[in-house]
Amino acid sequence: MKRALIAFILIGFQVLNGQSEFQNVEKTLQNYIQGSSYNELDILKSAFTNNATLYLTTKSGFKRYTPEEYAGFFKNKNKGEFNGRVGKVLSIDVVRDIASAKVEIAGPERKWIYVDLFLLKKQDGKWNIISKTATRVDENK
Repeated sequence: MKRALIAFILIGFQVLNGQSEFQNVEKTLQNYIQGSSYNELDILKSAFTNNATLYLTTKSGFKRYTPEEYAGFFKNKNKGEFNGRVGKVLSIDVVRDIASAKVEIAGPERKWIYVDLFLLKKQDGKWNIISKTATRVDENK
C-alpha cells in the first residue's frame, strides 16, 4: 500500500510539473506573439536565445535571420500599437528541457495566415525559442 501511495504521489508531482512547464513554454510563445503584434521589440527578443535561428521564406527566397534581424521587421512601427497580427498557440509538446510548438499568425483581418513552428530549450530555468520557421497557409499565397 505504501508503494502505491508513493507511486501515486510521484506521478502526481510529474503531472503537475509537466503542466507548469507547459505553461512556461506558452508564456514564452505569448511573449513572441505580443512582441510581434504590438511592436514591442524587447518583449519579442526576450522570447529567443541570442543565437536562435529563424528560417523564413521571403520574396527573395529562403533566408536565415537572427532574432535581432527579425525584430527589425517591427522597428519602424509604433511601439505598443496593435499592428493587426493575431497569434494563436495551436500545440505544445514538452519533453524534459526541450519543447516544440505550432502557432498560427494571421494578419490584417486574416488576409494572410502563417503557421510557425518553434523549437524551444529550457536553460537556466527559462524557456526560450532556439529555432523558428514558418509557412504561409492561406489561399492568397
